[in-house]
Amino acid sequence: MAIRPSALAAAGGALLCAVLTAATPALAAGADQVTVSPTAALGQDGSVTLSGTYRCTGSGPVFLAANLRTGDIQQSLGSSRAVCDGAEHAWSSQDTPRYLTLSSGGPAEAEVSLVRLDTSGGLPLPQPLAVQHQKVTLAPAAG
Repeated sequence: MAIRPSALAAAGGALLCAVLTAATPALAAGADQVTVSPTAALGQDGSVTLSGTYRCTGSGPVFLAANLRTGDIQQSLGSSRAVCDGAEHAWSSQDTPRYLTLSSGGPAEAEVSLVRLDTSGGLPLPQPLAVQHQKVTLAPAAG
């Protein structure tokens, strides 16, 4: 019995669609993501603490980088290594911005990124996994 190529292609296509459809909810649930708290803590010494959660999967070095913007000035609040095990993790980043005037608190914008360093080509190149832009309110830190 001979199998016609068109019948084989149709069966293969149907199987591929079934596999992708079944896998889609799992991929969405495990997708790389990062969140930012809507309130950033402003210390008496001028330091700012941003916080939130992240989730990532896969291998290779991944970093979480946080930036804060007021007006036309943006400054990094640092970066840290992320644990990419598929679980949700809390993060926080604290620094004293040199170029931002934050003494009175008020509105600002945060940008937080999960970035994987792709070393497949030899030279490590940043590969964004998730980026979150969030309006935040700078408020005096509790305590």
